[in-house]
Amino acid sequence: MKPLESVFNARSVAVVGASTNPEKTGHIILKNIIDGGFAGSIYPVNPNAGEVLGLPAHASLGGIEGPVDVAVIVVPSKFVPDVMEEAGKKGVGGVVVISGGFGETGNDQLERRIVDIARQHGIRIIGPNCQGFNYTPNRLCASWPLVTKSGPIAVISQSGTVGAAIETWAQDAEIGISGFVALGNKVDVNETDLIDLFKEDPNTRVISLYIEGVTDGRHFMESVRSARKKKPIVVLKPGTTPKGAQAVHSHTRSIAGRDEIFEAVCRQLRIVRARTITELFDFSLALGFLGKPKGNRLLIVTSSGGSGIIATDAAAEGGMDVIDLSARLAAELKEALPPQCVVANPLDLTGDATAERYRVAGQLVAREQSIDSILLIFGDPIPGACEVVTELKGKTDKQIIVAYLGGGRVEEQEKLKLHRSGMPVFPTPERAVAALKVLL
Repeated sequence: MKPLESVFNARSVAVVGASTNPEKTGHIILKNIIDGGFAGSIYPVNPNAGEVLGLPAHASLGGIEGPVDVAVIVVPSKFVPDVMEEAGKKGVGGVVVISGGFGETGNDQLERRIVDIARQHGIRIIGPNCQGFNYTPNRLCASWPLVTKSGPIAVISQSGTVGAAIETWAQDAEIGISGFVALGNKVDVNETDLIDLFKEDPNTRVISLYIEGVTDGRHFMESVRSARKKKPIVVLKPGTTPKGAQAVHSHTRSIAGRDEIFEAVCRQLRIVRARTITELFDFSLALGFLGKPKGNRLLIVTSSGGSGIIATDAAAEGGMDVIDLSARLAAELKEALPPQCVVANPLDLTGDATAERYRVAGQLVAREQSIDSILLIFGDPIPGACEVVTELKGKTDKQIIVAYLGGGRVEEQEKLKLHRSGMPVFPTPERAVAALKVLL
């Protein structure tokens, strides 16, 4: 089989089934490849069109003069074997079969046929029945929607929608992704292959998985064990209930397996397990940007008393030590802060807090040896929050976690600035504390 790296680092791509109809998937994918800034050769394949999106159309893969590294196939399933044979004769390294109508609908014979053709020619297959892939370092978005922002998260998903949600959230937050792959029926390329790929990818710092079942448990464990020496892994695996397992089988014909066994594997291999799509995103942000605190002693600094209480409960329930302030630190804070501030843990700077008040408190707290992490909750429109956090990060080795809520337009601006500086921001105290627990 040809190396999988050649698919992601392709220098030429063909879209078989490229359509002139803007509503068709073959049109959308071709447009995203073009608009995403792919610098290589792009070949639309459509025997009934002279050109598609300004590019000359080809009647077949075989009619393309130059080499083709990757072919994205968007034609009815019954025609896919013929396209695969053409790809083999053309020397195509990998195909992405977007088309459905294979094993997920009970058409196992057709699925086996395309696998046999691929093995005969050494072609790698992503899919079928999938949403394609996106590798931002190569600016190759052979998927939808169009996501171009590069970042440290590699998303491997058996559900196209779940993976697309993560990558679009990351783009909207200006965090970005390194790659996204929708596995679909994973007749060839599976989660294990991609873990092996992304563990060596210098653009990836965290691997995020949505999987409905594992085909080869032993191989999966070996790959994860190797990858965990280099990078953290977060996984969301549904099908934890009998009804959910039944839905998994209906979706991609995967076997969900016994959840208690998968849970034990996660604990043994130190895989972080998310229970929701939101947790998958949050935990990926934390592990992609933040380090492990030295211990579990936490100090909360907030302008919102209610948010501080919520954070305290979440931290205590998560096994963290919301420490009592030392007499020395309490005295220093009382001297430096206005009298309305509540000097305790949480340290409540009150609703009229400014960035300067956070700066003063942060400098005193950062010197305290009995603290391992500081949760900064900005609970109001507080301009300058990014500068305070950035300055504090440069002065302490304690882990800084940031939550920002209730700040309107100012919050949006400060959050984007923080993300651009490499500091993730969580929209609630509970989500910030859950992220900190993952780091611990």
